[in-house]
Amino acid sequence: MRKILMTLVGFVLIGWAAEAVASKDLEIQGKGLVSQKPPFTMSLPSEYRLFHSFSHDNPGESSLTRVYFYMKAKGKQAEEMFIVQVSDKTNPQAAPMTAPPLKPYAEKRMYSKGKVKKGDLEVEYLTQLMAWNPDAPSLQPIVKKGMTIPNHWALQGQLLFLYLGEHGVFVRYSRDIHSFGMKVSGEGKDWDRDVISKNEKKVYEIFEKGFTEMVNSIQIKN
Repeated sequence: MRKILMTLVGFVLIGWAAEAVASKDLEIQGKGLVSQKPPFTMSLPSEYRLFHSFSHDNPGESSLTRVYFYMKAKGKQAEEMFIVQVSDKTNPQAAPMTAPPLKPYAEKRMYSKGKVKKGDLEVEYLTQLMAWNPDAPSLQPIVKKGMTIPNHWALQGQLLFLYLGEHGVFVRYSRDIHSFGMKVSGEGKDWDRDVISKNEKKVYEIFEKGFTEMVNSIQIKN
């Protein structure tokens, strides 16, 4: 788990053929995510369609990683992406899973970071501005299905939690800054934390509210 959660791009091509992830382990039902392993639920800001999934064995880490790519699109163009990555410990004798803390891509474009308690467990989260890259290897399965990933800035929320040392859950939710119905700047400097204002700030506040509701809605059974 030390490296698994943050190295999605590195093993996507390796796990390309492993499309069949057990759908019953994690499903989106309407605007709700339901996971059986580990057992938790979460409310979502939109309804999403599953576009790609795969699993990858990590014998050196004594774990199996499942990855699910969900998307909300307008026509053939992505507006929101919701990626869930779950690592399951495969060797009961192995040490409990660990994970590095969340880090932003750029400190000046990170808007919030914190932790919230869910029973005996802790959920770490952050929000930031990031760039969608349609050429990223991890997105090629989606592009090959005819979807367009715009080369735009997007607002992103990340959350991470470990479940009793047996599972790790890493979620990335992102939304195109041009999908909010407001005219906003495409210049990254206008989104820097210390200067963000006007429509850019309004869009961020809408996103932050929805993501905060998502984090607060998490119900973990332990």
